[in-house]
This record gives sequence, C-alpha cells and structure tokens, in this order.
Amino acid sequence: MAFGPDRNTMTRTQTQVADVDVGLRKYMLGVYNYMALGVAFTGIVALVVAMSPAAMQALVFSPLKWVLFGGIFLSGFVAPRIMMSGSVTACHAIYWVYAAMWGALMAPMFMMYTGESLVRVFFITAAAFAGLSLYGYTTKRDLSPIAAFATMAIIGVLVAMVVNIFFLQSAGFQLLISIGVVLLFAGLTAYETQMIKQMYYEGDGHEVQTRKSIFGAYLLYGSFVTLFVWLLSIFGVARD
Repeated sequence: MAFGPDRNTMTRTQTQVADVDVGLRKYMLGVYNYMALGVAFTGIVALVVAMSPAAMQALVFSPLKWVLFGGIFLSGFVAPRIMMSGSVTACHAIYWVYAAMWGALMAPMFMMYTGESLVRVFFITAAAFAGLSLYGYTTKRDLSPIAAFATMAIIGVLVAMVVNIFFLQSAGFQLLISIGVVLLFAGLTAYETQMIKQMYYEGDGHEVQTRKSIFGAYLLYGSFVTLFVWLLSIFGVARD
C-alpha cells in the first residue's frame, strides 16, 4: 500500500516547477533588459537634443513640448492595445518611439541641472526602483488595489498641477505635488512588477510572451522615468 506520492510523480512535479522558475527568470530578465535599453536610449536622445541649439529652442519656445507631452499621455491608452494584440514589430515601434519622446522632452533638464545632481538622482532612482520592483516580485500580498487608487490619484495630481501653474504658483505646493507623485509611482512600480510576473503564468506561446516582455518593460520604464523626473525636481541642483 502506498502512503505517499509516487517517486516518479514527485520527480515530474519538481522538474515542472524548475522549468517554470527558469522560464520566469528568463521572462523577467527580458523585461528588465528591454527597460534598461529604453532608459539608455532615452538618455542618448536627451543628450543629442540638448546639444542642438535649434532643437532646444524649438522645445522651449514652440508648442513642441506640448506635442511630446500629449504623445506620451496618449500612448498610455494606445500602447496596451497594440502590445497585447499587435505584432512584435509594432510593440517595438511604439516602445522605442515612446522612449524617444521622453528623451526629447527631458533634454532641457541637461541644461537646467548640474551633471553631478543628474547622476546622483539617477542612482537614487535606480536604487529605489530596484527595491520597489523586488518587493513587487517577492511579496505574496495582492497589490491590485494600488491600480484602482492610482487612477483617481493621477487625476488629482494633474488637477493640482494645473491649479498651481495658473493660480497658486507656490513652490511649497509644488514640492508637495512632487512628493505625492514619487509616492504614487513607487506603489505603481511594485504593483506593475507583480502584474508582469503574474502575466507569465498565463502560459502563452513565444510570440505572446515576447509582446508581454516589451509591454512589461513599457510599464516599468514609464514608472522609472517618472520617478527620476520628480525626484530630480526635489533633489536636483540647478545650474548657476
């Protein structure tokens, strides 16, 4: 009489778990690699644009910056549909265009802040992002309530920004907004990492998994860059 699971069954189960772990690690590594390449590409674009007086003049004195901001904002609605149902080529296209728009929009920061403070804030952002993403990957707690809260919070932040720009023009209130945005996207980073991990277990084919990797990189990239921009507004040192 058998009082426990068959040894062959246990071996097969352990092998399946190991395969899933290896596959998950490969999948998440792909997500982080795409994200890191996106951040590097953004830095290159920002540097190239910052070195062009004509491009900088267009960004500062023309509606171009609003066009870029609008493109980044609209991509939040368009990108998920394309990346989850389109081709891998389309996923790459929208991801790299998104990264390029961020790079162009961030170019004036190279002129506004000292190089030392840019580097310091980048490493602060990288360290914070790594810790938050690790928490999202390892925690057993369901972080999905963060997504529902974030929707309302982002609307509130946008309203507060408009009010401060056109009415209050308060440096203190702007600092509060910056802190609020950092806290909001800190939570989103953990939630997005957990969601990306859960997407792997749906067990799709190779092409779908590739699209999911790019989509995951798109989400985490957006949170990383947003954290960097707003941390820079808090800790950045302006040039003389």
